[in-house]
Amino acid sequence: MIKINNLHKSYKMGSSSLHVLKGIDFEVEEGELVAIMGSSGSGKSTLLNIVGMLDVADSGIYELDQVPIKDLDETKAAQYRNKFLGFVFQSFNLINYKSALENVALPLYYQGLKRKERQQKSLDYLEKVGLKDWASHLPSELSGGQKQRVAIARALASQPKVLLADEPTGALDTKTSYEVMDLIQKINEEGNTILVVTHELDIAKMCKRIVTLKDGVIVEDKKVEQDLASAHV
Repeated sequence: MIKINNLHKSYKMGSSSLHVLKGIDFEVEEGELVAIMGSSGSGKSTLLNIVGMLDVADSGIYELDQVPIKDLDETKAAQYRNKFLGFVFQSFNLINYKSALENVALPLYYQGLKRKERQQKSLDYLEKVGLKDWASHLPSELSGGQKQRVAIARALASQPKVLLADEPTGALDTKTSYEVMDLIQKINEEGNTILVVTHELDIAKMCKRIVTLKDGVIVEDKKVEQDLASAHV
């Protein structure tokens, strides 16, 4: 599903340059649930941004569902993001003046679905994350965990090939974090490919595989024992 070879990324820092990714080789099969771990500055967010087509590598190969991702203008990149990817962020990124239902329906609007179809599909996805009864509520009326569930429903509504979750539990308490990861595990069991960027080992262990970055290179890539992946404590 994701194929990355010899990926490099640097950023200009005044007169010097910061080499963030230093030859990343990385593959994700369809249906995997992969945690990307690393301390601040390890390159994990940069890698996720490149996978998410929010940033562009300096060199290397990136293929998504056998499609080469290169030389995309912003319009094409937006089309590909809408077609291939769903995003979940630490800060939820919900629109405050829109209801849970309207937030979930947003990507469907950009896909050109008619209003009635958007609403029904959005309700279905809110039901999937256990929030159908909260469809008319604004984000300000929801808890942190509920906001993240709405964000996950929104990410799933466009039926992406890959779900990208950037610190999805970073703003949540421990109990709510495990509930959100339970939901992510269930979504993965339905066949969805999911990448989770996290700095929390207990959250990473709820995935099926942990890829660890340090100073722009992958230093470890290991499967998670299944009893660990299903443990909540």
